[in-house]
Amino acid sequence: MKNKYIIMNIEDNCATSLVKIPQDEELEIHNNLIKIKQEIPFGHKFALKNVNKSNHVIKYGEIIGIAIKDIKAGDWVHIHNIQSHYLEEIK
Repeated sequence: MKNKYIIMNIEDNCATSLVKIPQDEELEIHNNLIKIKQEIPFGHKFALKNVNKSNHVIKYGEIIGIAIKDIKAGDWVHIHNIQSHYLEEIK
């Protein structure tokens, strides 16, 4: 398989894995080298750049969540470090 990830929109700060990506693998993305910090399961997201706590997680060019702690480039992006943006809107 040629691509191990997909980026949906140029504005996205996360990518979606198309395969299981092992921890410590290095990926060249947009002329930057990103080291994967945790194993990324198939279909899960990883950060393309640092996302500070309380900042938006962007996928499809849209806000999909809020970082509940600092997320570093290469980190697995999942329920342990983001909260649904939908939940924020219904409060």
